[in-house]
Amino acid sequence: MTTATKPRVLDHPTREEIRLEGVLHALSDAVRLRIVSDMAQADGAELSCSFFDLPVTKSTRTHHFRVLRESGVIEQVYRGTAKLNALRRDDLDTLFPGLLDSVLRATDAQTARLGA
Repeated sequence: MTTATKPRVLDHPTREEIRLEGVLHALSDAVRLRIVSDMAQADGAELSCSFFDLPVTKSTRTHHFRVLRESGVIEQVYRGTAKLNALRRDDLDTLFPGLLDSVLRATDAQTARLGA
């Protein structure tokens, strides 16, 4: 297979490489938390980066998705020219039982409290 026909593959940590502090760092940003919340509501669907309505520039959006991918929170794959994103819920639930659900519930409660 030549370089021109070789599919693009992004680096992801294996399940064993995912670290709690990396996941918590990734979830500590409001924009990234919004991305994860939207993905959780999509229930396992692969979503394109353009699906998300985010108040940031394209380069900042790219940065946020990279942080989520490198921490092991999401998986990104290319399908043709589209980069699709999926929440690594099974990996996160196996490694840190209840963490993702707790964070998402707290996010919902905060949104309701602040009316954001």
